[in-house]
Amino acid sequence: MAPRRLLLVGEGNFSFAAALSETLDQSTQLTATCLQRPAELARDPLAWENLQRLRERGIDVRFGVDCTHLADVFELHEREFDQIYFNFPHCGRKAGVAKNRELLAKFFQSCADVLAEEGEVHVALCRGQGGTPADKPQREWHNSWQVVAMAALGGLILSDVYPFSCKAVAGYKCTGYRSQDKSFHVEGALNHVFTRSLPFEGSQPRIFRIKLGNQWFSFPEPEALVGKLNRGFLEAPSCHPIKTINEKLIAELGKVFPLKRLKCSYPLLPQEGTSVLPFWNCDFLSAAFWISLHEDNSNSESLTGGTSQDVEDFLVSFSELSLLKNPGRDGKEEACEGTCGQAKICLRPSLLVHVQDVIEVPDFLSGSLHILSGPVFQKCHILPFTMPAFHETLFILGFNQNLKDGCLQSLLDHLKGILDSLLTQTLPESSKLSSLVKFVLQSNGKDYMIRVKTHNFSPDCTEDLIIGSVITSATSVIHKDQCFVFVSMNLDLLAMLVWCISDWRMLWTFDNRFLKNFVPGKIEPFKSHSLYPPCYVHDVSFWIDQKKGFDELEFHTVARAVSQDAIISIQFLSRFQHPKTQQVSLCYRLTYQTCDKALTQQQVASMQSQFRKEIQQHLYVIPR
Repeated sequence: MAPRRLLLVGEGNFSFAAALSETLDQSTQLTATCLQRPAELARDPLAWENLQRLRERGIDVRFGVDCTHLADVFELHEREFDQIYFNFPHCGRKAGVAKNRELLAKFFQSCADVLAEEGEVHVALCRGQGGTPADKPQREWHNSWQVVAMAALGGLILSDVYPFSCKAVAGYKCTGYRSQDKSFHVEGALNHVFTRSLPFEGSQPRIFRIKLGNQWFSFPEPEALVGKLNRGFLEAPSCHPIKTINEKLIAELGKVFPLKRLKCSYPLLPQEGTSVLPFWNCDFLSAAFWISLHEDNSNSESLTGGTSQDVEDFLVSFSELSLLKNPGRDGKEEACEGTCGQAKICLRPSLLVHVQDVIEVPDFLSGSLHILSGPVFQKCHILPFTMPAFHETLFILGFNQNLKDGCLQSLLDHLKGILDSLLTQTLPESSKLSSLVKFVLQSNGKDYMIRVKTHNFSPDCTEDLIIGSVITSATSVIHKDQCFVFVSMNLDLLAMLVWCISDWRMLWTFDNRFLKNFVPGKIEPFKSHSLYPPCYVHDVSFWIDQKKGFDELEFHTVARAVSQDAIISIQFLSRFQHPKTQQVSLCYRLTYQTCDKALTQQQVASMQSQFRKEIQQHLYVIPR
């Protein structure tokens, strides 16, 4: 096993290095550095005493080390440090926040050259300097050192923060800039721990191949759904919380109802006008993602054999796809071709598209709970609890009409009990209510929305959250003597509430640290590996074409695609109509923030520039 390697930079009197060295075992290698030359420390007896202790222990001590150019100090074989420490960095004298930000930015960029892949960078800052909510009180962002934004320049994210205690390191004496007698005020100081982020540019659209009849077709992953197709969260080997919560739901309901689990292998939707769902119409389909398929005569093995092309065969029995009619921009349907050189295909917007295939089979089992689970895709506005891709589970129950009231109430009561039990597992006793879940009757007097009281989970949530629906108004052409109930559940929202995951995007991260939070058999509050990521705000205004109109849903979808889901909020600011030309201008505010990756101001500026180009090209607007 390779020894653990620690690097200390910006040491003043070397008291931290001396104290730390006494706590290390023989398998740990420590390198202590300072900016000063030996002659500059000659007047400090404490520094020389500590240096003597370090030399006696065989510690590597280096002078004249500029922490903003670490690659120049260490040879290639000397790098790969597991931990790098910088306690109370400062440019000296009365340097303002801008100078100290610059120091931090260059330091973090330098760390990226010598830090191990799973290494940590520890930075201790005085109270308020960091600018994160961990500081009490928190400084205004513009008056802080903006430590998380500076770390992002080095591809690093804040993964932990805790109080810095001099007493915890016996013998450590904090000094001022360049070992001045006047030390920093360390009361309320915080230690910030940074780790490497996955590269933000790493997610690129993949190419998928599907087989229709005897013909292969290919299509690119929609840019608004990059990294969200074919993830397999619900498959057998997965330990993802989405699968865990789904299995718990099914297991509990299985104690009351006979179960029949179905595979999501119903590729085709019914023809126009034959659906049993009254809400199934073009308005519902208008939020679907439509894809053009291109005839693909490429050799299958060459595409899936690990070439430079990122191509995947989509051999999941159309589990995420549905062939149907495209409503088009003007609401008129466009027929799908399906057999010639090009075809239109729709990523299914809901598992409800499959219910007719289930209930119309002659041997449908009345009284059994039929279960479908899988990912679905919908265009949606950018809001905290709306998502373009999520996992849905659908429970279908059929029963004799004269048993309707009793069967329906039994299903709702058991579902309510199961959900209440799951949702209270991570709540403190003082926050637990008798019930968090309620079924709200809809205007048709038959169907219900499943709502959860969310203020106990987050103080920012002031409204109930809809996590599913209950549809009781469906009938069957074949089984006319039966009534049917469909229960649709958003597993992603449910998992977020159960594990206290504040951002739905975290469920889709490629960072392996996410899954390490989930221990089999336990449900504990989730702890993110990326804390207090920086926010960047940009406004955009543009003239709209009043004849063609303005599609706000497409505006949000383009924003999602360009930013790869880095935009967390789009706020409408104003509408202006020119008094002479009568032209109309709209203004929106976009807030950029990632949940799991380092994001820099420069990257955001580039995305904002690209966004202006995309809306001009696709939405027929003229940016101002």
